[in-house]
Amino acid sequence: MKALESGNCPGARPFIHSEFAAPLPRTFQWCDASAFLNHGRLMEKAFNTPPIPDFDTVPVMYQGASDDFLGPSDDVLLPSEEDGIDFEGEFGVILAETPMGVDTVSALEFVRLVVQINDWSLRRFGPREMATGFGFLQAKPSTSFAPVAVTPDTLGPAWKDGRVAMNLHVSWNGDWVGHPHGSEMNFSFGELIAHAAKTRKLSAGTIIGSGTVSNAARANGSACIAERRVIEMIDSGAAKTHFMNFDDRVLMEARFREDTPGPFGVIDQQVWRARSNQRVTRNK
Repeated sequence: MKALESGNCPGARPFIHSEFAAPLPRTFQWCDASAFLNHGRLMEKAFNTPPIPDFDTVPVMYQGASDDFLGPSDDVLLPSEEDGIDFEGEFGVILAETPMGVDTVSALEFVRLVVQINDWSLRRFGPREMATGFGFLQAKPSTSFAPVAVTPDTLGPAWKDGRVAMNLHVSWNGDWVGHPHGSEMNFSFGELIAHAAKTRKLSAGTIIGSGTVSNAARANGSACIAERRVIEMIDSGAAKTHFMNFDDRVLMEARFREDTPGPFGVIDQQVWRARSNQRVTRNK
């Protein structure tokens, strides 16, 4: 590793994120939370949903599709711009087999890898699916991952209290959207894992997501369009920012420092219209 970092490793070549698939192109289980309460409260206002009584003490989590994850540069093929296409920057962990009933402290012992995620959303479907009580289906297309999964110790002090203490830099069509910091995660990954494992064991390879990284400080921006729209509604009475169009591009990168590349690499994707019955072949 030292030889590679010093530039003295024969045969080494530049890391090109577009050549990689997701660290796990598929897995047995993908559970995504809403661990940043600032984001959750804003979404309540966006969807005009009644407050959840124990929202501050019990994590909110849904089970998403785990059969077809997208790589960091895979095209994102979706049926319609009218569905409210949105990105969501997150962090996540990949687990070893985790026993049912694990406590929040012991749960972190089962974290094997940390990942960076773009959890794509179609906002038009969200309110109706949440109202059914059955959770998301059409509102959540395939999720994207940065190319590199790292062990928690690789993050050094940026892995703190079961949280990723890094800024997640997000840009949309080259324009800054936000750089929220992961340390404001209200529920730690230990708490999220224990919640998911309360009544069942978690198989090796289970991925637990943090939900959209969100900060109370407006100056940090947002990691999704929906949050920006809600803030606009609160401030001026109407949302001004539209959701994504086809050919739009989103870039995400978690960094230790502003001018230093992060450990996960970059998610850099464009959205395109999916043709009817189109088959997608990816490097898996």
